[in-house]
Amino acid sequence: MSLTNAPVLVTKNLTLRGPQKSDLAAFTEMVTNSERMNLIGGNGTENEAWRGFIAGIGHWHWHGYGFFTIEDTASGLPIGRVGILNHIDWPQPELAWHMFDGYEGKSLCYEAAVAVRAWAGSIGLPVLISLIAPANTRSLALAKRLGAIEKSRMTHCDEETISMLHLAYDHPTARAQLAEVTP
Repeated sequence: MSLTNAPVLVTKNLTLRGPQKSDLAAFTEMVTNSERMNLIGGNGTENEAWRGFIAGIGHWHWHGYGFFTIEDTASGLPIGRVGILNHIDWPQPELAWHMFDGYEGKSLCYEAAVAVRAWAGSIGLPVLISLIAPANTRSLALAKRLGAIEKSRMTHCDEETISMLHLAYDHPTARAQLAEVTP
């Protein structure tokens, strides 16, 4: 059972849905043990993972959008999260993502991000950004694959950040990408 009002989005390989209590273990594993956390502030504790998970649920209730859990449709396993963040100190809504260990590099995050970008447009959100650390080359590559361009560089949350500006959901390239990932 979803803990939010998130809709269910379906792509060729994925089901994007709201967070469920059963997702906490995979999220906690990522926060506490994944080496890729070094690119987004470093590993956290189990308590910090729990607080982040709960904050994500609250984000949905506050804004009406947030992180979707990416579920592999074939296995039913949670494999990552992608969604829209707009925390109090964010410059504008952000298309954000992270994959759980073992699921990166398979174009699944791309598939999920394309679907979420289209959904964001359908609920009237403006063009999205992604805030990415310069050393996070995989996320920068994904943003560029999505058609995003560098908007600016800034210090955000005390870290150097590149703000990548995404295509509008109705841009011809964005529409073609959506057609590519939907059944």
